[in-house]
Amino acid sequence: MGVRTLAQTAVGDTFGPVTLPVSRETLVAYANASGDQNPIHQDEAFARSVGLPDVIAHGMWTLGAAGSVVEEWAGDGGRVVEFGTRFTKPVVVPAGGGEVEVSGVVKALDEQTRRATVELSATSGGAKVLGRCLAVVQLD
Repeated sequence: MGVRTLAQTAVGDTFGPVTLPVSRETLVAYANASGDQNPIHQDEAFARSVGLPDVIAHGMWTLGAAGSVVEEWAGDGGRVVEFGTRFTKPVVVPAGGGEVEVSGVVKALDEQTRRATVELSATSGGAKVLGRCLAVVQLD
């Protein structure tokens, strides 16, 4: 699929859900790449000692995972011109791994600027993990 166009986009269009797996190995790789070595993301005993149910994913990994779904829908990551969220709950990653489910809906179109505002829903373990998650995508 190429870059999404204004002609092929309408308010109310939906995409997903897309299920994205996350493992503890993913978290170690993300920690090494980002420099965020907080033990709540890698050490189960430490995470539990501070009141968490288990190891949790980095918030920015979660946002990036949701962003990858928008990128796929847009047809090009460079088309995502704004992206923001509120973190509502952590993504718990048990020893066997976890997952994040992401879907989106087009909430608004600006024909003059050829931009779509997309609201994303991201859940893990039945809980909403991102709130007010909005992306603005430049359309062809």
